[in-house]
Amino acid sequence: MNRIDQFLTQLGNGLQIALGPSPAHARANPARSNESLDTNADKQHAAGLMRVNHTGEVCAQALYSGQAFASRNPEIQRQMQHAADEELDHLAWCAQRLEELGSQPSRLNLVWYGGSWLMGAAAGLAGDGWNLGFLEETERQVEAHLEQHLDSLPPADQRSREIVAQMKVDEAKHAQMARESGAAALPAPVKSAMALTANIMKWLAYRV
Repeated sequence: MNRIDQFLTQLGNGLQIALGPSPAHARANPARSNESLDTNADKQHAAGLMRVNHTGEVCAQALYSGQAFASRNPEIQRQMQHAADEELDHLAWCAQRLEELGSQPSRLNLVWYGGSWLMGAAAGLAGDGWNLGFLEETERQVEAHLEQHLDSLPPADQRSREIVAQMKVDEAKHAQMARESGAAALPAPVKSAMALTANIMKWLAYRV
């Protein structure tokens, strides 16, 4: 495909990710425990956190897509696609958990997808080292936020906890992959800007 065809394909995939039904997952859902949430407040809080996680996975798909599109390195493109494929499982698991909790994904997911794709494309245009550095830092920040969610989830919500724990393992693996492939260390202001953007997204996605 030429670049226009590739972009149109990615546009269609983006609309499907942001607005479509939950994708199929290759790996079994790690949630094995029985549902044990009794109070409505606990369910609402768990749903808010899992909506944030679902939105994060929408953003991850957009970032990887934008990074792969802008990169001219076939190996980098392959690594981005591999990470995106694994994280499709995360997207499906979070969507299923939201449905179990009687909730729904963020209504702003199309906005999050578009902004994340542009950031990923910018990272890809900056060169392989910065592209991988952006991936590593993204995964490092996501891993830290998932650790916070493990602490914040209602104690009885083992199903959400099992999903988040597996997601955390996968994020650490993707960060290591980027580091071993030659990720460049991002400047501190860039890391701070990424963290600020993520915090805004988390605040809004928890509520909307």
